[in-house]
Amino acid sequence: MKSMSWNEECLTLLNQTRLPHSVDAIECKDWRVVAEAIRRLEVRGAPAIGAAAAFGLVLGACEIRDQKGDFKQELPLIAEELRKTRPTAVNLFWAIDRMMSVADRFTSNCMDGDMIQALEEEAIAIANEDSQVNKRISEFGATLFDQPGMSVLTHCNAGALATVDFGTALGVIRQAWSEKRIVRVFADETRPLLQGARLTAWELKAENIPVTLITDSMAGWVMKQGMVQAVIVGADRIALNGDVANKIGTYSVAVLAKQHNIPFYVAAPLSTFDFSMDHGDSIPIEERNSTEVTSFCGIPCAPEGVDVFNPAFDVTPNHLVTAIITELGILRAPYHTAISKIRKEKGGK
Repeated sequence: MKSMSWNEECLTLLNQTRLPHSVDAIECKDWRVVAEAIRRLEVRGAPAIGAAAAFGLVLGACEIRDQKGDFKQELPLIAEELRKTRPTAVNLFWAIDRMMSVADRFTSNCMDGDMIQALEEEAIAIANEDSQVNKRISEFGATLFDQPGMSVLTHCNAGALATVDFGTALGVIRQAWSEKRIVRVFADETRPLLQGARLTAWELKAENIPVTLITDSMAGWVMKQGMVQAVIVGADRIALNGDVANKIGTYSVAVLAKQHNIPFYVAAPLSTFDFSMDHGDSIPIEERNSTEVTSFCGIPCAPEGVDVFNPAFDVTPNHLVTAIITELGILRAPYHTAISKIRKEKGGK
């Protein structure tokens, strides 16, 4: 189950807006197609859009080469356009910065082919690393599910579709299922775009992992009835103090989990941490088109002209987070101390 593949200056993306009814591919030989795919959520999930943007920069460099343009002037402009596609997921900016640091190593006297080869190698490295990181996250995370017969609840989609391979939160679920640590998954539908219903349920059913789909408003009752013993979600950005930005509705689930004494876990790679941001109040929250709320699966379901508030993400404060699962291990409060430590281990300032 791959969200993307790269071959001979072409990025192929699985069009996630068509799932689960149709499995369609988008062939991207132009960086603008990649940018539009990110903007339209045809590729989505923080790690996946970071990797897609990295390959988008390779395509941009190829275009500059073909048009005999100026790499030093034009590539930063393409990078800026890619940055504008989604404001909340920090992996997007992390991947673009990493790619541009490769481009900056080349002088104007270098051969075009050398730069493009280096950029392609870096984009492939970003994609390969994501797969390896997800598997380490999954192995660490699975150990948290140590009670017999556990069921878990997840919100949105943090699976193979949201990454290059395997998944973060759903990767942990896959690993825990393979080790017989959990018996069932409850998936929130995740309004307004139904990533839980369309994507998470589809992924789990494809792998024969028992899944029960519920509406977002049912999560509290499911917890009260003792039907789930843990919650695990992914993240789009994590601040230095452990505040977590994730798909809208995550904060509500975290509050409900706290009320019912259920652990609330977050699974995310280090590329999702924003070490420059002290707390979640500073995280930019993307607001999307009102039609996503006033329609259901493309069918209008609200009065015409009604006012709409449609934030795509919310921020869960750190005191609601039981643990954060990373490729370096499991972090627990106080998160500022734990996150500062891993920042130093990774060579950050």
